[in-house]
Amino acid sequence: QVQLVESGGGLVQAGGSLRLSCAASGSILKINDMGWYRQGPGKQRELVARITNVGSTRYADSVKGRFTISRDNAKNTVYLQMDSLKPEDTAVYYCNAQIVKIATRNEYSYWGQGTQVTVSS
Repeated sequence: QVQLVESGGGLVQAGGSLRLSCAASGSILKINDMGWYRQGPGKQRELVARITNVGSTRYADSVKGRFTISRDNAKNTVYLQMDSLKPEDTAVYYCNAQIVKIATRNEYSYWGQGTQVTVSS
């Protein structure tokens, strides 16, 4: 069994910062790409940022220069540092990881439960 557990969401004023964390646990052989997605009210889920297992990153245009994704491979954890937050960043943020399981040696896509980020104006 594999689990992704997120933490770090909350309420912040515009211009403020938050740091999200997502830790993977279970029967993990290897973690390839990890990423963060978000779903705002009445919107579809969208990519925020992704990072490969060697540290290459990709960001949505709307967060470039404000958000930073990083990971600690020893802890199976991915982070999202969010600075200069705007009200339009309000959403539920979901962690995603492409995980190779020990038992099958196959890669599966896993999602966290989501954490609410609310930015007030």
